[in-house]
Amino acid sequence: MISKGNLEVINSIDFSDREIPESEFEQFEFINCTFSSVAGIELTDCIFTDCNFSNATFANCKMNDVTFYNCKLLGVNFSETKDFGFLVKFDNCILDYAIFDNKKLNKSSFTNCKIHNADFTQADLSKCKLHNCDFWDAVFVNTNVGGVDFTTSKNFTIDPTNNNVRKAKFLSSDLAGLLTKFDIIIK
Repeated sequence: MISKGNLEVINSIDFSDREIPESEFEQFEFINCTFSSVAGIELTDCIFTDCNFSNATFANCKMNDVTFYNCKLLGVNFSETKDFGFLVKFDNCILDYAIFDNKKLNKSSFTNCKIHNADFTQADLSKCKLHNCDFWDAVFVNTNVGGVDFTTSKNFTIDPTNNNVRKAKFLSSDLAGLLTKFDIIIK
């Protein structure tokens, strides 16, 4: 471990074949690490850069102000994490097949992320910050996207009769993603 400002830095460790040394991490940065599980770990004010969490287990993980930069989080089930204090930020991450079912994400942010086939069923994204994300085939069912700005994002299909879309912002060119259910042709 090395120090970088106030952060302790853990660099290039494959935790998929070894035990994570602690159960609580506060103000740590993990760089180029691989994880198969962070179950039961408490993460506060932590940063993950260039890390691979593909299919990792997050059961009972506490995530309070955790930032992921350029990470792979394929198939991660965030709905298994602890709800109290849950605050995450994703920047330039791959979140394909991630599950946010019933998760309160209203203070979280997604920037420049690929979020294909993700599940946001019954999630609360109100006040969530989105910028330049690709939601191809993502599932929004009984989801609160009220107030969310989708104007820089693409490939979402959101049924306004089945989700809270009050005050959400969309480009007029993306209206087809809101009207798919009605099987109408927009020109």
